[in-house]
This record gives sequence, C-alpha cells and structure tokens, in this order.
Amino acid sequence: MGFSRATVSRTRAGRALSRSHNWVQLAKFSAVGASGYVINLVVYTLLLGLGAHTAALISFVISAANNYWWNRHWTFADQKGHFGQQGARFLVVSVTALVVNQLWLLVFLDWFGWGKVVSQAIAIILVTPLNFVGNKLWSFRSRR
Repeated sequence: MGFSRATVSRTRAGRALSRSHNWVQLAKFSAVGASGYVINLVVYTLLLGLGAHTAALISFVISAANNYWWNRHWTFADQKGHFGQQGARFLVVSVTALVVNQLWLLVFLDWFGWGKVVSQAIAIILVTPLNFVGNKLWSFRSRR
C-alpha cells in the first residue's frame, strides 16, 4: 500500500517546517513585508483623494518595488537568479496578490462598509501568505 497524496504533502510540509532556514526566511520576508506594509498604507492614505481603488493600485506598485529589492537582496539573497526573470515572476505573484487585495477591498468597503484604511490594512494581511508562498516557491526558488 502506497502513501496517499495527503501523506506526502504532510511529510513535505513537515520537512519544510523543520528547517530553521525556512523560518529565518519567513522572518526576513515578514520584516520586508512590514516595511512594505507601512509604505503601502502611508502612500495609500496620502492618495485617498484619487479614490480607494486607485490609491491601492499606486501604493501597491511603490511597495512592491520596495519589497522586490529587499527580498532579492536580503530575504532570498542566496537564491539570486536572473534579475529580469525573478522580477517578472515577482510581478506575477504581486499582481495576483493585488487582484486578491482588490477583491478583499471590494468586500470590506462595498459590502461591509468598513473604513478605507482599516479595510486596506486587513486586506494586506490576508494576502501575505499568498505572497510568501508564491515568492519562495516560484519567484526566488533555488535551482538544484
């Protein structure tokens, strides 16, 4: 009797969780994310006169550029590949996260009627796991 797919996934996840290097990367990614989070919210707040969704788009671009630079040169420094290729992959992951962020804003602002800054703050937190997994496993993955 072979292993089920779920058993293999748990085993892979268990191995990944037991590696201290992954925890260090997560801590660095979180620190970079925190700086991007602050940049995003500050720019978003300053640009709210343009509308919530436009402000979110512009603040996303600025914070994503910050996060790419720091993740490439610090978080995943030992996984440097081609600048353009990693940048393109990072952009795909980031745009995916932006789409999810915009959906959360739609829910929080338009359906729930929450405040603009609170809605953006929560939306950013909710897309962070997607960002980390996408960047670790695809944008900055090691070639072995």
